Amino acid sequence: MKTFGASKEFIEDKDIEWEAVGEGVKRKIMGYDDKIMLVKVAFDEGGIGYKHEHYHSQVTYVESGAFEFSIGDVTKTVVGGDSVYIPPNVLHGAVCTKAGILIDVFSPIREDFME
Repeated sequence: MKTFGASKEFIEDKDIEWEAVGEGVKRKIMGYDDKIMLVKVAFDEGGIGYKHEHYHSQVTYVESGAFEFSIGDVTKTVVGGDSVYIPPNVLHGAVCTKAGILIDVFSPIREDFME
């Protein structure tokens, strides 16, 4: 496994550029070391986090907006203040039904986001 060190201790949102990751979807990596990563993801209404799976544990906090979130065979609407837990290797994705922000926490770090 490649090592990436760690982010700065204090990370100011205004200092980080958005990275486009899909139509209507962009992200900022807000902090990490080799064990944990925090990512802020902004969705326009209609933006899609296409279904995928990975070996990382993931917790997502819905900062704002509304999303049809699928984890395995279950789909539910989540809104600002809600959160979801995604176990490793489980197919998941989201469709944004009201523009908003998701805060993703991954363990370990998503190495693919660093390339």
